[in-house]
Amino acid sequence: MPAFAGEYAVLSSGFRIHAERHEVDGAVVRLFTRDGVTELPAATVAKFEQEDYVPPPPTPEPAIPLPPARQEAMPQDPRTLVKNAAIRSGLPPAFVESVAKIESGLQPGAVSPKGAVGVMQLMPATARSLAADPSDTQQNIDAGTRLLRDLLVKYDGDVVKALAAYNAGPGAVDRYQGLPPFRETQNYVNKVIESYQQAGGK
Repeated sequence: MPAFAGEYAVLSSGFRIHAERHEVDGAVVRLFTRDGVTELPAATVAKFEQEDYVPPPPTPEPAIPLPPARQEAMPQDPRTLVKNAAIRSGLPPAFVESVAKIESGLQPGAVSPKGAVGVMQLMPATARSLAADPSDTQQNIDAGTRLLRDLLVKYDGDVVKALAAYNAGPGAVDRYQGLPPFRETQNYVNKVIESYQQAGGK
């Protein structure tokens, strides 16, 4: 079966998902990313685009190990963590940042009245299902980004459905076969899309 390195899977909706390579197995396409393997129907993939190859920088000289007391690196700011998580999941950083802004204003200590925690406002049960500690900012952002990617794959790149499911849960989206008639969810989806468009996203 053919396999390619460094590419984007372009879904029929126009949304692009980054993968290190893919395999075609009949009616199923497997996308291999740093987080694992994602399967989706081959019919939902319009095409694959090769990623421009950037040669790695020269190998630096071995660094002298720091003393144990200085090995703790300063925590990165949430915006940087969001960007890195988006790149790992193959999503546009501006899109993930728009979700994080609307969810919590990029505030690690944000807690919603319903108990959602952190930058991307994960419920504790959701975080556990993603093997993440919601109080750990990096794990919180990484898990929220992976959830967002999985929802985009589930809904064939339909951004509105994916955002609605992130806010109200996949059950509500499936029940109403689209954006649920919840004012909070409708406002949430509109705000995220507007923020993404203002950031230059399409």
